[in-house]
Amino acid sequence: MEESLTGQLLLASPALRDPNFARTVVLIGVHSEEGAMGVVLNRPSAVTVGEAVPQLEPALDEHEPVYIGGPVQPGSIVLLAEFLDPAPAGLLVLGRIGFPAPDADIEELTRATARGRVFAGYAGWGEGQLDAELEQGDWIVQAAEPQDVFSEDPEDLWGEVLTRKGGSYALIARMPEDPSVN
Repeated sequence: MEESLTGQLLLASPALRDPNFARTVVLIGVHSEEGAMGVVLNRPSAVTVGEAVPQLEPALDEHEPVYIGGPVQPGSIVLLAEFLDPAPAGLLVLGRIGFPAPDADIEELTRATARGRVFAGYAGWGEGQLDAELEQGDWIVQAAEPQDVFSEDPEDLWGEVLTRKGGSYALIARMPEDPSVN
């Protein structure tokens, strides 16, 4: 591991063939010698927060979709929030954006956060696994910006971030999902 990717985005390269990650944008929440964990930012589901986790309604819009955070523990709920007050934050990963402490209560989160997003599951890598995938060219690393995390148009996030990266990445952003149909 050369340097931690905590707070960075991973964009799935066209070479990445795992259907769980095709054209995904992952915000890395933790990256250490032991492994890495993050959430997929651009896979909204048809299920709403109100349907899946009504107990979070005081802190979040009940009509917001639950996002598919990744293939690991898809039945678990992960909350990512922008904190006005960092006291209930368990882990900040990008400025004021991070994960609440496990013991934070809903009322405290409601007062302490400006916005949040709910994820079902997460993306995880064991020791050295992410580093090996990076060496293979499976992922493109890009600095995250707060608007990426709470994108109003998550389906276009992959292309938007690649375009922002510029150069040949902007060309990749315009590639069709299946180049053989071009």
